[in-house]
Amino acid sequence: MPKRILTGTIVSDKSDKTVTVLVERKVKHPLYGKIIRRSKRYRAHDEDNTFKSGERVRIEETKPISKTKTWKVIDRVQAGKAAAVEADLDVEAAQG
Repeated sequence: MPKRILTGTIVSDKSDKTVTVLVERKVKHPLYGKIIRRSKRYRAHDEDNTFKSGERVRIEETKPISKTKTWKVIDRVQAGKAAAVEADLDVEAAQG
């Protein structure tokens, strides 16, 4: 059976070797037909503590690592907005 892969945003990186990833999906309401957002938080293993809050990452299902962790972070999809703002400030400081 293939392992599931989800994409989400890191909302917490306070624990050691663990990040909390918020995965959002859109579903159609069964009666009214409106598209609504559903979200779930997954605890994922981050061996080197390399991922920070606000980053978009892909997580993969694994065997249980602890009581709550059954996912691990594969890679970064895109950097967080805070990192991009800091990079822009450095460029402006060098020019001005």
